[in-house]
Amino acid sequence: MRMPGASSGVRRRNAQDLAGVISRETGKPHGDALLEVMLTLTHLDWAAKHAKKVLGPHRVKAGLMNYNQHATLRYEPYGVVGVIGPWNYPFYTPMGSISYALSAGNAIVFKPSELTPGTARWIESRWNEVCPQPVFQLATGDRETGAALVRSGVDKIAFTGSADSAKRVMAAAAESLTPMVAECGGKDALIVAADADLDAAADFVVFGAMGNAGQTCVGVERVYVERPVRDALVQKVIERANRLRTDGDDPSYGPMTLGTQSDIVAAHITDALNRGGTAVFGGPESVDGRRIAPVVLTDVPEESDAVRRETFGPTVVINTVASLDEAVERANATDYGLGAAVFTKSSRTGEALAARLRAGVVTINSVLGFAAIPTLPFGGVKGSGFGRIHGADGLREFSTPKSVARQTRKAALNLLSMERSEKDMHLVAKMIPMLHGKGR
Repeated sequence: MRMPGASSGVRRRNAQDLAGVISRETGKPHGDALLEVMLTLTHLDWAAKHAKKVLGPHRVKAGLMNYNQHATLRYEPYGVVGVIGPWNYPFYTPMGSISYALSAGNAIVFKPSELTPGTARWIESRWNEVCPQPVFQLATGDRETGAALVRSGVDKIAFTGSADSAKRVMAAAAESLTPMVAECGGKDALIVAADADLDAAADFVVFGAMGNAGQTCVGVERVYVERPVRDALVQKVIERANRLRTDGDDPSYGPMTLGTQSDIVAAHITDALNRGGTAVFGGPESVDGRRIAPVVLTDVPEESDAVRRETFGPTVVINTVASLDEAVERANATDYGLGAAVFTKSSRTGEALAARLRAGVVTINSVLGFAAIPTLPFGGVKGSGFGRIHGADGLREFSTPKSVARQTRKAALNLLSMERSEKDMHLVAKMIPMLHGKGR
């Protein structure tokens, strides 16, 4: 975390220290944890620097009929925001809510995953070193702690987790009409057009599917590739997956952070194969406790769990499509709508497909390319949640708009009165078509 007045050396040591904590708790390689820290600081800095400009009072147009009104829009903090964080990215993900909510003027009560309390304690410790005000509080514990936080009287909830858990949180929040923002995972699809750079596509397929052991809500779980380049893409993905290592001193990715997740990954692989899919790399034998080697599946029926439900492990399904229209249709067919990706050499095609994909974020010729762009909001649609973090929308997410209209002079038409004249109403009738008619 960037601290005012700290030297670059102190910041560097803090970043390494935090990366070590994240790595020990989650099992991810130190380098991956350090990247998580860097990406988080990018958003933290942006939120702090731009909050005043985004949320400060500014004049808005009142309109011709309201020439005598001075209209101002301003934003006010909710008060206290309860943040319930996940374990897969225990710094980047919750700080997307914490840093923007703090920058908007709120106080925070942070309930981290019970699997990563050390990362949360590190954040709390560093915050207390630089800020004497008790506006950041930590509440560690299990689901009961989270349930208590939701019912504690906080003014807004920011939740990251499964869709089922989000529904329970929403039900509890509804008791007091407490608003919330929810990010509920995804079943992210990547579309490969026949004209795509297949080497780049294969690189990003493996990165998005296997990075962080597949425990990335906006990674890659499904690939739809046009038939003419299907075999070439599959071969390139296999070659790259074969270079990954899950053991030794320098693994490509770590184990499952949540031990029971291995059972879900294994079940999805088995279901895909039982329904007629093919394991072209790895298979059921790739699951060895919390350690799971890469698995590449092809020709998996669309009704299988490996296609329709979030796997959250180092597996990927590559299915063939006859056209890009079919690819979009299949990509949109699940209950999720968090992220998607398109690979094509045509910018026009890429933009057109992005517009048709039902997802909160779409990357063209990359995966996770948005993650380091602090001006872009992040969030999902459909079963992937609602609301946004990051960017100006992320600041507004943790603020309530207040509209102020100040009358500066007497109106020519005295319409806001119980004693309106017949003459004024006659003028109103004549003005309606002038102001709002079809040909205006």
